[in-house]
Amino acid sequence: MTTATISTTTTGLDVQTLTGDYTLDTAHSRLGFVARHAMVTKVRGSFEEFEGTAHLDFQDPTRSSAGLTIQVASITTNQKQRDEHLRTSDFFDAPTYGQITFTSTKAEVVGDDTYRLTGDLTIKDVTKPVSIDFAFTGAAKDPYGNIRVGFDGSTVIKRSDWGISWNAALETGGVMVSDKITLEFDISAIKTA
Repeated sequence: MTTATISTTTTGLDVQTLTGDYTLDTAHSRLGFVARHAMVTKVRGSFEEFEGTAHLDFQDPTRSSAGLTIQVASITTNQKQRDEHLRTSDFFDAPTYGQITFTSTKAEVVGDDTYRLTGDLTIKDVTKPVSIDFAFTGAAKDPYGNIRVGFDGSTVIKRSDWGISWNAALETGGVMVSDKITLEFDISAIKTA
């Protein structure tokens, strides 16, 4: 993310105006995931309840930071039985571990309109570092006078690293659920200060 890219993709908003504290607009953001199912197809899901804040420094993106809290029980794949299974101890154990958290530890520029946010992801009381590449998708002042910014990001993790290892073998070989999971972030954030 460079100053030149930001100034050409926004209208009337310079890097100084955009720099500040933000809160996630949960009504216009999506935290999703993709897993391979039965070795042949993909299942997509998301979390419906989450909150997050960020300090975005558009003059020096390395000084940016973010934090996120997700309510595990809000997981949905649009299939009730599967969602209930995901909430059990086979997967997330939502009654025992009600939240997933992410706290950034480093931000860096990786391209003209992309930066990498590295931080600690905690699932089921297991904390591991992850890096997420985000593309800056734009900024605008909305009809209510709020300054908004948008980012799209993704990363691939191994769920077994966080103790989520349930699976079932298939007759034809392979397993029911992939270990590799793609995490997807479609972010809209509103400047608060």
